[in-house]
Formats: sequence, C-alpha cells, structure tokens
Amino acid sequence: MAKKGKKYQEAAKLVDRTKAYDVAEAIALVKETAKANFDETVEAAFRLGVDPKKADQQIRGAMVLPHGTGKTQRVLVFAKGEKAKEAEAAGADYIGDADYINKINQGWFDFDVVVATPDMMAEVGKLGRVLGPKGLMPNPKTGTVTFEVEKAVQDIKAGKVEYRVDKSSNVHVPIGKVSFDEQKLIENFVAITETLIKAKPQAAKGKYMKNASVSSTMGPGIRVDVSSFVR
Repeated sequence: MAKKGKKYQEAAKLVDRTKAYDVAEAIALVKETAKANFDETVEAAFRLGVDPKKADQQIRGAMVLPHGTGKTQRVLVFAKGEKAKEAEAAGADYIGDADYINKINQGWFDFDVVVATPDMMAEVGKLGRVLGPKGLMPNPKTGTVTFEVEKAVQDIKAGKVEYRVDKSSNVHVPIGKVSFDEQKLIENFVAITETLIKAKPQAAKGKYMKNASVSSTMGPGIRVDVSSFVR
C-alpha cells in the first residue's frame, strides 16, 4: 500500500473515522482538510444496496446540480443541418459528423462530453470501442442521445453530472470545488442524494443507501449521515 503524504496524514487527523457527520459538518471538514495548492474537486461517494450484475438493479442517469460543478465541460456534438446550428447557438465546443469520427479514431479526445442526435448514432456507434471504455459514449438514459440538442448542451454547460453504479455498487459524483461556498456544496450534495434515492430500483431489497462520504481530490474521505434522507 502506497504511503500517504504528510499533508494527507495531517488532514486525516482532523477526521473521526468512527463518526458519520451531518452534511454541514462534513462539508466544513472537506474544506478544512483540502491542503493541496490547487482548487480541488469535491466528490460525493455512495455505497448502494443494489446488485449491479442484475439488469433490473442498474442505476444510471444525469442531473443538473443546483450550483454546477465549477468545471467548464467541453462538449462535442454529432449533428447535421438545423440541429448543428442549434448546437452552435447553445455553445457547443465542437460540432460535426464524419470529420470528428475520423479524428477520434486517430486518437483525438479534447472533449469531456459527447452529444449525438439519434439519426447520427449509426455512425457514432462505430466509436463504441474507443468511447465506451472512457465513459464518453452518448446514451439516451443520460440525455446525450437526443434531438433536443440545445437543451442538452445548455444543461451540460450549466453543471450537468452523470451518475452510474459501478460493479462494486458505488456511485461517485463531483459536487463542486473547494472554493465553493459551503451552502452551495451542501445543496449540491442534497440534490444528488435525493436523486439517487428516487432512482432506487423496485427490485432492490434491504438497506438501499448503505453509506455516503465526501472528500476533496487529495483529502481523506468523510462519512456523511444520510439517515434523514431515507425515512
């Protein structure tokens, strides 16, 4: 196991690992334990009582955080004609069709999110082997395969985040930057927590939200008491 750095060890001493903090306390601690010399991302992590191997217990979707993530997303849109014009007006960074498919096949990845109109998916689908492993493949469940191109781009630029349960039943979502006001981080955390609770599959049995935590990029994890959300 890699040895943690001095700053991390000092920050970890501030956290009681046996305690689940209320949301406000946890967010305050995240800001206090962020010791890096850059504006760290704050991430929320959730352990859910689902079996991701079963199709009826998959959790995947997207939402716009109340206060965004603090990161400007670079958006690539695959569209033609009027839909391409919509994408441009909405602020998409790159818009095209076959030209960008060729660029990606040659190793170009200077974008964070891909949006495609449904009529483009026959061609975009051919990029599955390169976009899929990077989590960049457009998907109707996350609103990135749509004819509502303008709304999709605007939502992404406004702070839309995707959430997806991994094979270990965990969900990781960025909820802002350390420089955010505490209240904004709290409201972003509450929003994603409530969204995940609403997404509970009917097939999930037993305790659904097993635990939750928040941390900064370089900081220790801080457990959050989410019992009040799941009454």
